[in-house]
Amino acid sequence: MESKKVIVTGGNRGIGKGIVLSLLEQSYHVLTTSRDIKKFDISHPNLKLADLDVCDDESVSKFQDIVNKYDPDILINNAGVTKDNLFLRMTEDDWNEVIDTNLNSVFKITKLVVKGMLKKKWGRIINISSISGSMGNSGQTNYSASKAGVDAFTRSLAKELGSRNITVNSIAPGFIQTDMTESLINEDLVMKIPLKRVGNVDDVASIVNFLASEESNYITGQTLVVDGGLFMK
Repeated sequence: MESKKVIVTGGNRGIGKGIVLSLLEQSYHVLTTSRDIKKFDISHPNLKLADLDVCDDESVSKFQDIVNKYDPDILINNAGVTKDNLFLRMTEDDWNEVIDTNLNSVFKITKLVVKGMLKKKWGRIINISSISGSMGNSGQTNYSASKAGVDAFTRSLAKELGSRNITVNSIAPGFIQTDMTESLINEDLVMKIPLKRVGNVDDVASIVNFLASEESNYITGQTLVVDGGLFMK
C-alpha cells in the first residue's frame, strides 16, 4: 500500500492524530489538515500538512487545488467539535457550528475528492462518527444529530459509489481517551462498559487501517462500532 495517498481532516489531535500516526506506520502517504496546522508537532517524510477550516467556504475552495495535485486514494473525514448543552440552553450558534463542522464538512470535503476516485475506479471513504449518533446523549442534541447524519450519509453514498469500486464506511467510537472526553470519563461510566475500560486512539486507528486496506474490499455502507460493548442494538 506504499503508493496509496490519504487525506485525514482534523488530524492535529486526539483520534485524528492517532489515525495519522498509524497510517504513517503502515507506509501510507498522508496529508492531514487543521485550522491551525502550525500546532502539529510531528514530522515525517510521508506527511504533508495543510491549513483547512472545513466551515469556511473560501478555505474549502482553496483546498480543492491541493486535492487536485495530491490526488488522494483514501479520504478520512475526521474533523469534529462538540458544543454540549441542555437543549433549552443550547444556542443556535452552538447548533450550527456542530452541524457545519461534523456533518456539512463531510459533504464538502467528500465532494472535492470523489471525482478523482471515480476516474481511478477505486477509493476508500471513511467517516468518523460516534455512538452518540445511534444511542443519543443528554446535552448533545447537536452532536448526536450530526453524527446520525454522517451514518446516513455513509449508507446512501455507499449505494451510489459501490459500482465504481469505491467503499464508504463509518466508524462510531464510544468513549475514547482524548482531551475532548477527559471531563466525561469517570468510574461510573467505565462500569457500564462491558470491557470495563475506555478505548484509546489505537482502537479506532486499527479499524481505519482495516477499512483502508484491500482486506475490506467487500465491506461498504457499514457503521463499525468501537465502544467496548457500551451500546448494543
